Amino acid sequence: MFTPKMGKYIVRTEKKDLVVPEWGGNLSMERVTRMMYLDSEVIPGAFYVESVWFWPTEEKDTGSPDPHTHEWDEAILFVGTDRTNVHDLGAEIEMYIDGQQNLMNESFLAFIPAGIVHCPLNILKITRPVFHVAMGMGKKYF
Repeated sequence: MFTPKMGKYIVRTEKKDLVVPEWGGNLSMERVTRMMYLDSEVIPGAFYVESVWFWPTEEKDTGSPDPHTHEWDEAILFVGTDRTNVHDLGAEIEMYIDGQQNLMNESFLAFIPAGIVHCPLNILKITRPVFHVAMGMGKKYF
């Protein structure tokens, strides 16, 4: 049973009627499960937060956001699911920050200052589920 006293401040689902931009590439929504989404439209005054599961696939995932900036800071988290080695991402992720390629195969948290160009972000390989959270101080992402 879920009966929070301050229920208007608790999110348990994806944003109703969330419109996600077409990023191009081959990112299949069958390989992604969006969990929860928060912004000022979901709860007035809230900042942007989203959580997503990425599932294993044999294909290289190239459905990335185009290079872009925000007027606000952003944090991007990818966490592996191996309980015996939580730092092993179980994936290889390519993420560009300020034009520089970064290849990661360990769980990581990236801080993107306001105005810094970031992306593309591609999942090059994934062998275990990966949990992803992104958040920023903007009231709305899209």
